[in-house]
Amino acid sequence: MTKILFVCLGNICRSPAAEGVFLALLERENIKYKFEIDSAGTSGYHAGEAADERMIESAKRRGIHLPSRSRQLIKEDFDHFDYVVVMDDSNLKNSEKLAPQEHHHKIIKITDYSSDKFGPDHVPDPYYGGTQGFELVLDLLEDCCHNLLNSIKTKI
Repeated sequence: MTKILFVCLGNICRSPAAEGVFLALLERENIKYKFEIDSAGTSGYHAGEAADERMIESAKRRGIHLPSRSRQLIKEDFDHFDYVVVMDDSNLKNSEKLAPQEHHHKIIKITDYSSDKFGPDHVPDPYYGGTQGFELVLDLLEDCCHNLLNSIKTKI
């Protein structure tokens, strides 16, 4: 079983959306049983909360369910997960600070799997913006998650 953890700052917008997008891809391909998918935040500000309502609504319009509850990234996650997939450079640095050195290779940026190599180098946080920000996040995540899944499937 391949275990993937998606990580952003508060675990209420980007990482739960990435989790939901990836789960939808697995369902579509009927391979969900081969994966364990979760999400976390580098901060614990929103621990126990559902995803942001605006992200839930944007995802719902695309037929994507966001089932997660916010939790903070912990050191043990690096032992458990095969991939720790971060949304931006700040998440990358904070994850690397927490991770034991021998697990740094597991930490990757989701945008490294973008089809548009000249597009954004991170998934922007839509929290303080409007609907367009949430839609952009989902557009980026659908592309990157699709490519990440294809990359992983070549290894399993």
